[in-house]
Amino acid sequence: MTATSTAPEPTQPPKTTPFEMIGGTEPIRRVVDAFYDLLESEPRYAELRAMHAPDMAPMREALTGFFTGWMGGSREWFTAQGGFCVMTRHSKMPITEKTAKQWSDAMRAALVVAAVEPGFAEQMDQILTRLAAGMVRE
Repeated sequence: MTATSTAPEPTQPPKTTPFEMIGGTEPIRRVVDAFYDLLESEPRYAELRAMHAPDMAPMREALTGFFTGWMGGSREWFTAQGGFCVMTRHSKMPITEKTAKQWSDAMRAALVVAAVEPGFAEQMDQILTRLAAGMVRE
């Protein structure tokens, strides 16, 4: 009689960074594209849209790069920026409670449009809503 041994099945290491949890750069890009598509198409975000350049393609790339590095992915975008502080970059912008809320509302909607897992989307929304509120300059 021979003993058979069964090797344990290999397991995937747990996803430890938000970048891994969201699924990498492509889901981030979907969120960013949904966000800017909403700004360009929804009148309720008009005041926030007016704070941006007519061509938002550079902003789409910048926010994708920012989120990628901020969430634990490649930091190439931050390196290319020579250091980056989101609060400092926005400190001279006339961000009001209204435009901060528009940003938060549009980002929350973008998370839904991009089909981000609801529990993760809720955590991201809570963090980003606090960040937006912290930028108010009224």
